[in-house]
Amino acid sequence: MEYTSKKFAELSGVSVRTLRYYDEIGLLKPCRINSSGYRIYGEEEVDLLQQILIYRSMDMKLEDIQKLIYQPDFNIYSALEKHYNQLISRKNQLEQLILTVEKTLEHKKGEREMSNKEKFEAFKKNKLEENEAKYGNEIREKYGKDTVEASNKKWMNMNEEDINKMQEIEREMFESLSQVINSNDLDSEEAQNVYEKHKVWLCFSWPVYSAEAHMGLAEMYVADERFAKYYNDRGGLSATEVLRDII
Repeated sequence: MEYTSKKFAELSGVSVRTLRYYDEIGLLKPCRINSSGYRIYGEEEVDLLQQILIYRSMDMKLEDIQKLIYQPDFNIYSALEKHYNQLISRKNQLEQLILTVEKTLEHKKGEREMSNKEKFEAFKKNKLEENEAKYGNEIREKYGKDTVEASNKKWMNMNEEDINKMQEIEREMFESLSQVINSNDLDSEEAQNVYEKHKVWLCFSWPVYSAEAHMGLAEMYVADERFAKYYNDRGGLSATEVLRDII
């Protein structure tokens, strides 16, 4: 089927003005312009708009969506499968949080006992599931299933004090990393502190530390835009590369 801008807007819930804007920036162009000058959209554009709206629901920027869906190897089926897994993960996270809130309410009303470990279990599970959805396949290929499972187990056994320490060490690491970025001195005391803090931070979840694995992880940070974004968003545009060079 084919749709005019007006009909396509009614079908999708997206305004005609938005469709026009998507056309202007090259995000979603009509398949053709008819003899009356109307934009016409076909089945391919229907599927692409669905993808765009799914990505938008995940708070992705339009420019990032455009880069992704127009990659030569972009595959709608694979993208949908990935979306599905992410939505299931989000659903599981919400269910865990709802259960924790229910238990906490019952605990506050004196209807049940709740250990301190239970109070934080949902948050740790959610973080674990989030990491699994993003990086699960890659880290298993790189480090092996047994290593990853042992790391996950260690993470789930962490208590509130451990988590607070981990967050504080990461904060201190980023402070030192910022100083190294400004000084560009990889042999400085601050650079040594970055390495030591990052090593300690990793060891909260790593069952066994390996310098070789640490270096390999640092290379993966640079190669994988998801890791790079995490460090660059917190430490600046060159943070990931500088961290890698220090390690």
